[in-house]
Amino acid sequence: MKQTSDKQTETLYGIHPVLEALQAGRRKFYTIYIVQDNQNVRLKPIMELAGKRGIPIQRISHAALTTKCNAEFHQGIGAAVSIYPFADLSEMIPGPGEAVKNRFLLMIDSVEDPQNLGALVRTALCAGADGIIIPKDRAASPTPAASKASAGALEHARICQVTNLANTIQLLKKNGFWILGTAIHAKTLLFSTEIAFPTVVVIGSEGKGIRPLVQKNCDLLVAIPQCGPVTSLNASAAGAVILYEVFRQRSKPGI
Repeated sequence: MKQTSDKQTETLYGIHPVLEALQAGRRKFYTIYIVQDNQNVRLKPIMELAGKRGIPIQRISHAALTTKCNAEFHQGIGAAVSIYPFADLSEMIPGPGEAVKNRFLLMIDSVEDPQNLGALVRTALCAGADGIIIPKDRAASPTPAASKASAGALEHARICQVTNLANTIQLLKKNGFWILGTAIHAKTLLFSTEIAFPTVVVIGSEGKGIRPLVQKNCDLLVAIPQCGPVTSLNASAAGAVILYEVFRQRSKPGI
């Protein structure tokens, strides 16, 4: 992140993240950078939107863009934009008179790899999650790298950062949410579980899973059944399985 004219900015990179951020309309665009001689036809929608909104386009060298993005795989395009717009926790909790019956949230506990965070965000958005909660410390945040890993889905997602996941769970419980955690050694299997709504699905970190205090505050822990010599799925793969089981059950008539 850098300071530009007293505004906090960061450089998104990749065709999908830049296009999705333009379409989502949640960030301010300052400049779009395109590598000299880059004639990729997939850039046309970006350039058209930029033209309509008066966003300046600057042609720069590949090396210069790599420096701005701090990444090699930028697909020849980047954009100086305002920092990621976090949602407030209050937006995840329905107010008086709002429907809460089938509300569905994802909580990600201490996932440190931006690739896994991006993949989880993309799957959550596709599975219809109403919001995503992540911790502020010792965890990946919605950086440009995570946006790239999500193929730009992160630009549409409502993500809230909180200081304490256990306290947040208690608040969500008071507002009617049921907390479903994942643990490799849980005795209850995911596919034999009738999921209650509104629900919060908690996915743990790549190595240690859900932290003990967070796990203690879950209403139920489930394991994903598996066979073969590999001991566990990684965070994004496990997340995809459980998120789509939630999607399946949420789609039942009457839910």
